[in-house]
Amino acid sequence: MIKQDTNLKPVVAGLLLAILMAAMDNTIVATAMPTIVSELGGFDKFIWVTSAYMVAVMAGMPIFGKLSDMYGRKRFFIFGLIVFLIGSALCGIAQSIVQLSIYRAIQGIGGGALMPIAFTIVFDIFPPENRGKMTGLLGAVFGAASILGPLLGAYITDYIGWHWIFYVNVPIGIVSIFLIVSFYHESLQHSKQKIDWWGAITLVISVVSLMFALELGGKQYDWNSTQIISLFASFFIFFVIFFIAELKAAEPILPLWLFKRRLFATSQILAFLYGATFIILTVFIPIFVQAVYGGTAKNSGLILTPMMLGSVAGSSIGGIFMVKTSYRNLMFVSIISYIAGMFLLGSMSVDTPRWLLTIYMILVGFGVGFSFSLLPTASIHNLEPQYRGTANSTNSFLRSFGMTLGVTVFGTIQGNIFTDKLKDAFKGMQGSANFKMGDPREIFQADQRSKIPGFILDKIIHAMSDSITQTFMLTMIPIALIFITIFFMGNARIESKAKAPVKN
Repeated sequence: MIKQDTNLKPVVAGLLLAILMAAMDNTIVATAMPTIVSELGGFDKFIWVTSAYMVAVMAGMPIFGKLSDMYGRKRFFIFGLIVFLIGSALCGIAQSIVQLSIYRAIQGIGGGALMPIAFTIVFDIFPPENRGKMTGLLGAVFGAASILGPLLGAYITDYIGWHWIFYVNVPIGIVSIFLIVSFYHESLQHSKQKIDWWGAITLVISVVSLMFALELGGKQYDWNSTQIISLFASFFIFFVIFFIAELKAAEPILPLWLFKRRLFATSQILAFLYGATFIILTVFIPIFVQAVYGGTAKNSGLILTPMMLGSVAGSSIGGIFMVKTSYRNLMFVSIISYIAGMFLLGSMSVDTPRWLLTIYMILVGFGVGFSFSLLPTASIHNLEPQYRGTANSTNSFLRSFGMTLGVTVFGTIQGNIFTDKLKDAFKGMQGSANFKMGDPREIFQADQRSKIPGFILDKIIHAMSDSITQTFMLTMIPIALIFITIFFMGNARIESKAKAPVKN
């Protein structure tokens, strides 16, 4: 709820800064990880730097969404910002990988409150006819941030120092806090509800167990190891308990009746599937460019710029036309562009010109951009204010979960295909006394790439290219599910009321 004297422009600016900061965090850190590990050591533990953040974010999203419904958006958004900034400052002074991982978890607790509550505040402060444009703007910032992160991370790490990828959050966050505290005047009238402690505890344990299983499986432990099997078992047991608790709770963390609403349920499925497939592009397109075209890791952010521009355009157009036609019609535009772009990416070879790759990236980015603005909006369509935070946090949670699962599944698939291709390519050559394949990762290093014999380099490049394009083709399976799911969205659309006052 919002008071009538709220100045909206500074509020939106504060929300955009918070989203930009939180959305870039993981990608900006990933780019700096080699430098961080070289200084702090702990190569065997660096996976925890990312895992700790993601676990905390995903565990916190549904809980903060519900708490914002119960006690107000402002206090928990500010809480999230403050905790995120404290975690950022601590990360900058970390002296070991273990310390950095702990501080990243603190960051993640704050991050879990920022994204879903920011989108919900927009719905609270804007009337229906303006919500599409604003969520399109927020979605565009979210999409751009996920691709700008690597570029900014590389620049800061190379020219300033890795500590500043964390310190840079502090001034941005302080400005965001000032704008929200000063200009967002939320009503203090909120319904007092009983906190669903059983739901909160079992949800956190189940999510943490699943995240650790996905992050550690196939890396630090084998998938069939006791540790990973135990984590999956813990996830299953506590998720079942969570489901039972939600059925019995007076005010559940996640009201299961929401899934009886067709538009809500389909939006959650779509968020999961878009997250699981789009993340693959941000991971493997830079690898393809480095391996096939001989690009460098430092320009990974620039590599993805065409896709970023496409996603910003798609998100903005989706937001603008949201009041003119149904969610389903716009999502069909999204999926047609997405399918075409992904199919073309999957049909590439080592001979594909770079300019064609650029066109394919724009096409696929344009398609996925619609999901950034449309799906959060569809999730809370015609919902009462007391349920919007829960609905939006569920959508953000499932998109993040899809990204995590997608990276794990398709990353494993690509690795296996690449290994098989290399074995086939060098079959019969292993016995030669003069043959030495070396480390395939050397093709990403310009100085080492030039030392690899031409016939060996050619085989490695073809193996890498084929493994990535085949992985892109396999993503057409979940993308086909997206196409089918869109049919079930119905004809719901935002009803514009030109004379409606700003309320909620």
